[in-house]
Order: sequence, then structure tokens, then C-alpha cells
Amino acid sequence: MVSIGARRRRGTEPDLRFELMIALRYLRARRKDAFISITTLFTAAGVTIGVAALIVMLAVMSGFETNLRQRMLSLSPQVQVQSFGGAISGYAAIESRIDRTAGVAGSDPYIVGQGLASAAHGISGVVVRGVEPRNPVVISRLRRYVDAASLRMLESGSADSGGNGAHKVNGLLLGGTLADKLKVKPGDPIRIVAPIIAGANSQLSTRSADFRVAAIFNSGVQFIDSDVIFMGLATAQDFFGRPGKADGIEVKLRDLDQTTAVTNALRATLGHTYRVTNWMEYDQAASAGFAMLKRVYAMVLLLLIGVAAFNLIATLIMVVMEKRKDIAVLLAMGATPAEVRWIFQLKGIIVGAAGTALGLAIGAGTCFALSRYQFIHIPSKIYGISTLPIDAEPVSFLVVAIASMVLCYLATIYPSRQASRETPVEVFRS
Repeated sequence: MVSIGARRRRGTEPDLRFELMIALRYLRARRKDAFISITTLFTAAGVTIGVAALIVMLAVMSGFETNLRQRMLSLSPQVQVQSFGGAISGYAAIESRIDRTAGVAGSDPYIVGQGLASAAHGISGVVVRGVEPRNPVVISRLRRYVDAASLRMLESGSADSGGNGAHKVNGLLLGGTLADKLKVKPGDPIRIVAPIIAGANSQLSTRSADFRVAAIFNSGVQFIDSDVIFMGLATAQDFFGRPGKADGIEVKLRDLDQTTAVTNALRATLGHTYRVTNWMEYDQAASAGFAMLKRVYAMVLLLLIGVAAFNLIATLIMVVMEKRKDIAVLLAMGATPAEVRWIFQLKGIIVGAAGTALGLAIGAGTCFALSRYQFIHIPSKIYGISTLPIDAEPVSFLVVAIASMVLCYLATIYPSRQASRETPVEVFRS
């Protein structure tokens, strides 16, 4: 009889074919090995549950992060340019230089002022933001929440029903929470009172004007919906006493992934006179918070896979104890300790691979079902959305698969090493 080691040395057997054949045989259920087989199934099921849960968690966390970022940037600047000297005069020339920068999709000037909004049944402090209603960037952002007619009212206004019909009252856009606080609806009158600095002596005074609610929007961002009022830029310049000036210029990017590159390009183009900031800088806390939560949840669920891996250790130890005579026979026939180790490592790897593959499939199916059928509902007033957001990234599947297989492989090292240390003489004597 030719020994196993001799055949391997003569090259008549491909690598791992002998070890894989025996590993697969040990996976088959026989009557006397039924308990071990059931334990192996439970181990694979544990890996499956851990992998599936980790995939779904990462997809949901990525979905929440993406959704929050989209809502934050829907009515907030991606990049903004401000002057260290205060208000920007001749902002049209600055806009032209910004728009010529690679990666910039457009820009719009704005004015920001604080005031007090009062209606017939409510009063509230507000932040007034003056924007150009005809600017393509403004239109692309606000058209998600209001129609074109409401945007035109920021500029042209509507006839004042309280007068002779010839007087025009400019419209305003209000957030839903602020509208509830003031108890107003589209078409209702509203008065804005704001402090202004006027005169050669820069004296502080107040100015008030009547407006009309053009439309009410709900962005899902609490501080915008409860505090911000959008007004036409020309109206805001006149109201706050800053004709021909802008407090800053918002910049829209073609690709958010190019934020840092565009920011650096604008800083080089505009020089040290202007301060250029981006969303990554003023939204750093929220992004860091989501990244930390994702890491914590991932570690917790990796522990679930780790528990299944420990079960794999126990299963393989039981198999080694059950197959001591088989191991002794293999060693006596010329199998090397390394080949014996590979038999049990391959068995553990097969169990881990089966559980990982099934977990990835279940996780992908769950993510698809959640994104398409949206059968899990959450409070929209708290999260700004009514269903779980799903953003399943291919890299997440790859990372989870690698992590799971690494844990399962590590779980095979100790049992396989113990199996390779069996001595045929001692086994046959016992």
C-alpha cells in the first residue's frame, strides 16, 4: 500500500484534495454522529444570524447618515464664501470667479438677518434668509418643497386684499413648525420687525414690514423648519438696509466627494480676503457621531459572530475527540500533522463559509425588502422620514464577509492543532 505522504510527494494527488474529501465526509450526518452534526448546524446558523444582522445594521446606519446629510444640505450650503471685511459688495464678480472653478455647479448670494415674526395668533423670533428666487441653484433646492408659483411670489409678491389691489406684498416661505407656532397658512399676512443699523452714526433702530405667506415647507431639519424664513434677496437687502450687498455666497458642488478639492481651489482663487468653509466642517459633529455609532454597533454584532465562532471551537473539539482513531489511522498511513490540521481547518472553514454566504444572502434580501416594501415605520416628526432608510454598500458586504471568515478561521486553529498532536500508539493503546 502506498502511503498518503508518499502519494503527495510523488505529486499524484492535487493539493488539499485528500484533506477536503475527509473534511466533507466528517460533515455528513451519521446516526452515531447526529449530535455533532446538529451542533454544527447550530454553529452555522449562529454565523448566519450574526452576518445578516451586521449587514442590515450597516445598511440602516448608512441610510440614516445619507438621509440626514441630504436633508441638512438640502437647505444648507455645501460650501459658502464670506468676506473677512463683512458684507460683500459687487458680489456678481465674485460669483463669476466662483462659477469658473472646476467642480462648481453654481452659486447664489444671500443675506441673513434676525427679526421677530408676528401674525394674528402668534409671535416668534426668526432667522430671515434672503435668496434670489430666479437663481438656478435656489430653484433646484427649494423646488423640492414648494412650487414655482410660490417662488415667484418671493420676488413679485401678491395683491394686498386689504388695500386697493394695486399694492403688492412680497411673499415669504415658512417652515412647517414655525407656521404652526404662528398659526398661519398660505395667503395669511405676517409682519416682520428687525433691528437695523442706519445713518452716518450707525445708530441702531428697528424696521417693520408686512408680508404674506407664499408657501409652507417641511425639510425635516428641525432648526430650519422652526426658525428660518426665506425672503427674496432684493427685498431682504432693502428691508435690512444693505442695498447691493450680500452676507455671503453659497456654492453648489457637482460632486460632494470633491468637497475638499473644490474648497482648496476656491481658497486659492479668492485669496486671503475671503473665508471659504464647507459642510464637512460645520457638520463635523453629526458625521462623527454617526461614524462612532456605526463602529459601536458593528463591534457589538461582530461579538455575535464571535460567539458563533466559539461554538465552532467546541464543535471541532468534539469532532476531534470522536475521530481520534481515524486520526491515528491517517497518521499511521503517512499523513503529516499539517495535513491533519488542514482536515479540521477545512471543516471549520466550510461551516463558516456556508453560514457567511447564507447570512449575506439573508442580509441582502432583508435590505431589498426594507427598501422596496417599507413595512417598518418610524416617527417622522423625530427622524424626518417615516420608514427605515436603507443604503447597502457593496464594500460593507465584503468587509463583513472577510471579518466573519477570519473569525471562523481563527476558531479552527486550536482544535486542529490538538488533532495533529495525536500519537497513533497512544490512541491504539487506549
